[in-house]
Amino acid sequence: MKKNFVLLPLLMLSLVGYAQEVKDIDSSAIFLLDKMASVIGDLESVSFNLNNSTDELDANKNIKKRFSTSNISFSGSDKLSVRTEGTKGKKGYSYDGSFLSYYNFDENNYVTLEAPQSTLKMIDQMNLDYNFNFPAADFFYPSFTDDMLEQFTSIKYLGKQYIDGEECYHIMATNTELNVQLWISNETNFLPKHFVIIYKNKSNLQFESSFSNWSLNPNIPDSTFDFMPPPNAKLISILKKS
Repeated sequence: MKKNFVLLPLLMLSLVGYAQEVKDIDSSAIFLLDKMASVIGDLESVSFNLNNSTDELDANKNIKKRFSTSNISFSGSDKLSVRTEGTKGKKGYSYDGSFLSYYNFDENNYVTLEAPQSTLKMIDQMNLDYNFNFPAADFFYPSFTDDMLEQFTSIKYLGKQYIDGEECYHIMATNTELNVQLWISNETNFLPKHFVIIYKNKSNLQFESSFSNWSLNPNIPDSTFDFMPPPNAKLISILKKS
């Protein structure tokens, strides 16, 4: 699956006016980002777990935290499996190279959609058409470092920190709207360990994720990515975004 992923709108911003701003870029931070992207880009298959925490505002403008855990597997350039369970329920995505199936475990319903024949194009198209978001896809985009350089005015290496007993390199990227902090493990092939996104213009709401249980180049049977509707599951329809 080398070089076959897409950056989701998690980090997408308007670039208007960026050319007039002075960039403050740390070469050590860029080296670490390039190293991480190179390791991920060379993978033929991978599986990992992701723990997410998302801030939301309630009707009284109080911050509520939503939690979820995802099990994610990629294989080749055209296979993806995602299982997510959390505050908002349990759901799954299965992509076999031709079709993407979304299944809601709590409601026992599903939809199967014809999809482009690569993971990159599928993720991009499904996000555009149906607002489907695929956890951690950002890190598998081949031009991850270039996109960071384009979208952020400051990227700094802040030194080493320990997270869950692992020595990590700490990087912070900022612009007028976002503060993004990333910890890259020095003990597991420069893979991402943890990241935080702080939305400056949205009451400093945060999105936070932790990676664990990385399995690099595992042999994943193709049947893992095939979707078979459970008994009595209801086929539903879904409309594209207007």
